[in-house]
Amino acid sequence: MVVERLALADVARVCRSIPLRSVNLGVGENGLHPHYRAILDYLWSLDVKTTITSNGRSIAILSDAEVKRFHSVEFSLDFPTEHEHDLVRGTGNWRTVMASLERCAVLGVATTMTAVMMNTNYRRLGELARVAARVGCHLRVNVYQPSKVDRFTLSYDELWTGFRTLLGAARLVATSEPVLAAVLGLSAFSGPACGRSTVRVAPDGRVLPCTYWPESALTIDDLARDGAAIIDAPEFVDARRRPAACEGCPCRGGCAGRRALAGALDAPDPYCPYARNDRIAIDWEPASAVDLPKLGSACTTVVTAC
Repeated sequence: MVVERLALADVARVCRSIPLRSVNLGVGENGLHPHYRAILDYLWSLDVKTTITSNGRSIAILSDAEVKRFHSVEFSLDFPTEHEHDLVRGTGNWRTVMASLERCAVLGVATTMTAVMMNTNYRRLGELARVAARVGCHLRVNVYQPSKVDRFTLSYDELWTGFRTLLGAARLVATSEPVLAAVLGLSAFSGPACGRSTVRVAPDGRVLPCTYWPESALTIDDLARDGAAIIDAPEFVDARRRPAACEGCPCRGGCAGRRALAGALDAPDPYCPYARNDRIAIDWEPASAVDLPKLGSACTTVVTAC
C-alpha cells in the first residue's frame, strides 16, 4: 500500500504561495505523520489560526502546551452512543474522543464535535447534538459526499429529514450548506467559498478548489507559480460557476463539489428543492455566532443544543 503524505517542505511551500487566514489539518489522522510535530511548529510560527480535525489520537500524543496553541479542535463522532460509534471507528475511540474533549475544556481550547450526515445516522443527529451539548461544545455537520464509495449517500428525502431532525433539536449557529441556507432564507448567505477563498491540498500534492473535488491536474508546483491567481485555473473556475438552470435560485448553484461528484457539474444540486419545484419547510431558531474557520472553507452546518 502506498502512503501519500505531504512533507514539511511541501507544507512550507504551500504557505509561502498564498495569503493565509487559517489552516485546517484534516483528511485522516495527522498524528500518524512522522513529522507531525515539526509541521505543527512551522504552522504555529506563522501566527495563523490553526485548527485540526481528529479522532482523538492526534491530540492525545501532544503536550498541554502544544494543544493550547490550536485555535480550535474538532473531534469526529458518527453516532450518539459509544456502542454504535465504536462499531464504526473501533473499540475505545468514543472514550478517546471524550477524554480529549474534557482535556481541551480544562486547557481552555475551543472544541467542536463533527459528524457526517449519512443514510445510516441522519435520524440520530438531534441526539448527537445533545451529546455535544453535554460536553459543552457545538456540533458541526457535513453532508456525506461519495468521494470514494456511494453506499452512505443520502436520498433527497433522507437529507431533508436529517436537517429537520437536527434543527428540531438544536439551534442554528451558522451554515454554509447552500441548499439549507436557501431553504432557511438566510439573506446573509453569499454562496459557498469553494473556488473563491479556500484551497485544499490533498496528501498526494494535488491542489483542489473543494475538499470533495473529484479530479484536478493542479499541483503544488502550480500553486507556487501562480500564487493567489490559482483561482483562475479551470478547476477553480468550474467550482464557482453556477449552472444556467440555477440562475436566480436562492441556493446559488448549490454545492459544486456535490454536482461534480455526481458527474453533472452543469446540473442543479441534487438536493435543491427549488430545482424540483418542491417546498421544504423547517422550523428553526438561531443561536449566537462563533469564530469557526471551517465555515469559510466547506459546505457545513453548525448547531448548538446548549
